[in-house]
Amino acid sequence: MHKLLLIAAGGALGSVLRYAVAGWMQKWTGSAFPIGTLVVNVSGCLVIGFLGMALTGPLLIREEYRIALLIGVLGGYTTFSTFGRETYLLAADGQFWFASMNILLCNALGLAAVWLGHRVAQKWFGV
Repeated sequence: MHKLLLIAAGGALGSVLRYAVAGWMQKWTGSAFPIGTLVVNVSGCLVIGFLGMALTGPLLIREEYRIALLIGVLGGYTTFSTFGRETYLLAADGQFWFASMNILLCNALGLAAVWLGHRVAQKWFGV
């Protein structure tokens, strides 16, 4: 139960950080391009790459705190960082087929799911 509370608290913090960073970047650049989301996704990947390695080797911390940071905070901040780390770990392990399929399927199925959800909402609400 303690682990779940730490993940939930981390997730809340990560979500607030995502909102703040993305909003600030978007406002700062004034761009129509979703630069805020790009910055969140790339910075989340950088942080999970660093912490994922550091917290399992040279900077050992208790498992529940590592999970709270990697799954809670970064999961709330951006799940794209988890996608990046998992794909990297597959490639680093020599599983290039799985890494490639992860990239292809996450992107293709994710976009298809957004399209489907949009269409279902249009039908549901008669828009």
